[in-house]
Amino acid sequence: MDWFPLTLSLKVASVATVLALLAGVALGWVVARTHMPGRTLLEAVLMLPLVLPPTVIGYFILMAAGRRSPLGNWLREHLDYTIIFSWHGAVVASAIVALPLVLKSASAAFAGVDRSLEAAASTLRQSRWSVFVRVTLPLAWPGILAGTLLAFARAMGEFGASLMVAGSIPGRTQTLSMAIYDAVQAGNDDLAFFYVIVTSVLSVAILVASNRLFSPR
Repeated sequence: MDWFPLTLSLKVASVATVLALLAGVALGWVVARTHMPGRTLLEAVLMLPLVLPPTVIGYFILMAAGRRSPLGNWLREHLDYTIIFSWHGAVVASAIVALPLVLKSASAAFAGVDRSLEAAASTLRQSRWSVFVRVTLPLAWPGILAGTLLAFARAMGEFGASLMVAGSIPGRTQTLSMAIYDAVQAGNDDLAFFYVIVTSVLSVAILVASNRLFSPR
């Protein structure tokens, strides 16, 4: 059995989840606590990966950072770098499709924080950043972590967008979901079944952990 797809999937999902967590917490705060013009539209755009076909997300990434895009062309000419056919491309795709899960949970968690506690902390000469780190974030963290676990599971199973951006190169960009597809296409049912079991066990473990930690007692 080739364990590379599993190790790559774990690496891609881990990095993608960290990126989605950082962006999701910041954007969740904006959605929950600000009243800037266009906030509702911004939230709708950020939630699009939940409803758009993964191939559409992959196409947008190619348009934004592909070799023919201004950004992709600059990266290739100045840094000799591209995310296309690289595991970094799979990270970008997975982070984008996982972001809405963190964003939604973070915005709900921030909205549920008792603002009187934040006001009390502000009277103790605490800066806004200190209040956020010491009061708001700890109170919202259970909800944020629940969304982060789901985001990790989503990133582990990403297929369509990653396939368009990173491809399915054995030993280089082939994640578990791509390995399953390739094994089925090659008629290797035993290998496909093995990868399916591994993916299913990991996903169930993540969901069980999420339910045990955050379900109401």
